[in-house]
Amino acid sequence: MPEIVRNRDCIALYKGDTFPVITSDTLVNQGWQGGQGVMWTPGPGPDPMVGIADGYYAGFVLFGSNEVADQYTAYTGQYTAYRYLVVCAGGWIITTRTFETYTYASRQVGPLVPLTYSYNDKLYFSLRGYWTKEDEWTLSGDPRAPNTFNVGAVIKAPSPETNGYLTVEVSI
Repeated sequence: MPEIVRNRDCIALYKGDTFPVITSDTLVNQGWQGGQGVMWTPGPGPDPMVGIADGYYAGFVLFGSNEVADQYTAYTGQYTAYRYLVVCAGGWIITTRTFETYTYASRQVGPLVPLTYSYNDKLYFSLRGYWTKEDEWTLSGDPRAPNTFNVGAVIKAPSPETNGYLTVEVSI
């Protein structure tokens, strides 16, 4: 079977629900990757607003704010200029490279220890909005621990066969 062309941070294999939202100042200023988790945040008006997920979630972002695939197209820079994005929720199957590749503890103090994923691992959003199998609330001593907000499961672990992408069954 031919390889799926992967030139984005996140590729939808099965589509769930989508809805447009306004982006927070923090999100606009630092940008985001496709597949990154976002959560609800208070906004200045009645329109829904999201910021980067920290374990809580509203969904995930399908397209990144500045992906290589969008360069020299009508999409170049439009997400941050117009301050909107599309949030994905419900049941999806995605393949993404926006996941934690090293354990939480090793990212804090080093040396870096690879985080390995296996079929059917429960997934959460990390403190920086990436898919992870670790409960970073508990590991960081966050008073909200333990994180019971499971947002998906691993279908296929990253490997050379998948070009390093993680395949996820999303359940938000």
